[in-house]
Amino acid sequence: LLDLVGMDKVKLEGSSLIKSDPRISLDFNAIAQGYAVDVIYDYFKSMGFNEYLVEIGGEVRVRGDKGGTFWKIGIDRPEENNFIPGSDLQAIISLKDRALATSGNYRKFYVEDGVKYSHTIDPRTGYPVRSTLLSATILAEDCAVADGIATACMVMGRENSIRFLQDNPQFDAFLIFSDDKGNFQTWSTPGFEKFISEN
Repeated sequence: LLDLVGMDKVKLEGSSLIKSDPRISLDFNAIAQGYAVDVIYDYFKSMGFNEYLVEIGGEVRVRGDKGGTFWKIGIDRPEENNFIPGSDLQAIISLKDRALATSGNYRKFYVEDGVKYSHTIDPRTGYPVRSTLLSATILAEDCAVADGIATACMVMGRENSIRFLQDNPQFDAFLIFSDDKGNFQTWSTPGFEKFISEN
């Protein structure tokens, strides 16, 4: 299947998509929820609304504030049995006029022969990602971009994500990972830290 993977195998010519192999298909799962949030956000903006929050599956974009106070958004603690969003939070952040997306491997996975396999596939290998990075939360101007970068971080892993985020300061980020003893640790960009209202 790796022969069918890669953006170098497709190109746009006008309004047509040209594929190097007819078996290639495009999957927008990494940005679909974020993009849907942006579409609804833009619709509400066109209707003249100035204060609102749009959320789909944990991807969020806010406009304005909530009656004079910033919107409070929870970041779930990435524990395997934390299946109910908001029931066990790692942090709470305050947002205004920003988008947020979180990708993680703690809710969507399967176990076979005692081995846990993430739902995120590394396009370089074709196999599920194996990493100590448990979740990546990204702040950006729009939610589709935040969603895509969060997924990319899950593929890159902790160290490569940190390097990427340091080289791309337009994104603020909060990473949760496990250390050598299996304890939760966090890393955030300096810009993200100012949004954290509760740990």
